[in-house]
Amino acid sequence: MSSSQQPARQEEAARGTPHAPQGAGSDNTPSEQSQGSTRTAENGTASATTTAEPPRGPTGRPVREFPEPEPLATHGPARVLAMCNQKGGVGKTTSTINLGAALAEYGRRVLLVDFDPQGALSVGLGVQPHDLEQTVYNVIIERSTDVTDVIRTTSVTGMDLLPSNIDLSAAEVQLVAEVGREHSLLRVLRPVLEEYDYILVDCQPSLGLLTVNALTAADGVVIPLECEFFSLRGVALLIDTIDKVSERLNPKLAITGILATMYDARTLHSKEVMARVVEAFGETVFDTVINRTVRFPETTVAGRPITQWSRKSAGARAYRTLAREVISR
Repeated sequence: MSSSQQPARQEEAARGTPHAPQGAGSDNTPSEQSQGSTRTAENGTASATTTAEPPRGPTGRPVREFPEPEPLATHGPARVLAMCNQKGGVGKTTSTINLGAALAEYGRRVLLVDFDPQGALSVGLGVQPHDLEQTVYNVIIERSTDVTDVIRTTSVTGMDLLPSNIDLSAAEVQLVAEVGREHSLLRVLRPVLEEYDYILVDCQPSLGLLTVNALTAADGVVIPLECEFFSLRGVALLIDTIDKVSERLNPKLAITGILATMYDARTLHSKEVMARVVEAFGETVFDTVINRTVRFPETTVAGRPITQWSRKSAGARAYRTLAREVISR
């Protein structure tokens, strides 16, 4: 008797079932053999069904469903999230606009803060920065300017904008001599915290004083990360800065999540970068991944979020999923 047959026969012996040798000597009738074969096939199918692995997303983890959030009876206090990465062109501004619009779709009151002197967030919402008489710069530098006078409504119901332009670049120099300069943005936002559920701060691509202000005012940090090798190199420096701000200025600061952007499933490079990010940061990486698409540049020209411009597109669906995931964290 071969070693492979022994366990099977021991099982049959334990059940009290005699083992019938194969071939002409078998006592089973053809009908019984046919029924036995059917049962074996069914059992095999059931086993295959139960052991089938759940589908996996680009992160390599099983795809998780995030339920649609319940509507809110009241609003505030706001959860402040800094959209931060010192590397430019990784999708910070695009993600700020579209995540904010998706949160607003789910009944959350959202304030977007353009904290980049380039004013890209304002442009992305159809506001021309050079036409602005007052911006976030005036609220920070001029104590007499009220933040509520500078906040503007947008085309998205429930989402407002605190705009910016090139004037903000002067604030970094002017704040150097200020006492408590790292808390300037927090002072500006404090009067409106009770009016919103989320405040998203679009940071400039640097780790200067303006970014430190955003981190000091924030409850969490969302790090948009392009699925490209050079984007990985600066993450360690950014996390080091976050740790220092948390230790010295803002103990409640934590990384809410790392958002993979510009992912292209057709390229091996994107998959390799994604695998390295998940390996390094684990559950900190959002399940939601933003794929590369031509729709996003179109929305910038239109001055509207993708959830309005192309409601049923893959990009719009991705940011709605991200909004549910952010709410669930």
